[in-house]
Amino acid sequence: MLEISALHSYYGRAHILDDVTFTVGWGEVLALLGRNGAGKSTTLKTIMGLVPAAKGWISFDGHDLIGRAPHQIARLGLGYVPEERRVFADLTVAENLEVGRQPPRKRAPHWTPERLFALFPNLAELRTRPAGQISGGEQQMLTIARTLMGNPRAILLDEPSEGLAPVIVEQMAATIEELKRDGLTVLLSEQNLHFASAIANRALIIEKGKIRYQGTLAELTADEAVRAAYLTV
Repeated sequence: MLEISALHSYYGRAHILDDVTFTVGWGEVLALLGRNGAGKSTTLKTIMGLVPAAKGWISFDGHDLIGRAPHQIARLGLGYVPEERRVFADLTVAENLEVGRQPPRKRAPHWTPERLFALFPNLAELRTRPAGQISGGEQQMLTIARTLMGNPRAILLDEPSEGLAPVIVEQMAATIEELKRDGLTVLLSEQNLHFASAIANRALIIEKGKIRYQGTLAELTADEAVRAAYLTV
């Protein structure tokens, strides 16, 4: 579904992504792991058109994404959940969901507010509350729910467990498992190996803008040398 080949990107003169190549299959959950500053978020932002690609090729569901604006990429059915959450603080939870609404798509789950409130019971109890008055974990859930209202075929999740209480992290893992069962394709950037192991089929490790490892989560969990080299602080 998603193919990235020989991707390079820069921030000014700083070479951030260096020959990044990987694929994500239909219905797969792929974890992009690495330390802070390794290039995880930049990879997602470059796929989404928020950071321009200097070289390389990105294909989503048969569409070339290079040179497209973020809103054009979203209309193709690729959702993006930023690390910063960015809810509309003055709008209610229900109104935030309406902002993300797009028509149903072929080969994609169809989401409605009521279906999302069943997936995120915490939000159901807060539907009339301004988004700026709910907790950080609830805002993270709302950001994912708002993205799902666009009925995407795939979503990019940037650090979904970052800064959340353990009980919320567990809820987040259960939610992504539910999306996986629904056939949604997910690419997530993560530092939390335990969280990624609970939900992902495969893992990539990025370090200094290069892909250093690709394999199953079971293989990564068993490879202490790789974890020590690229994931420990």
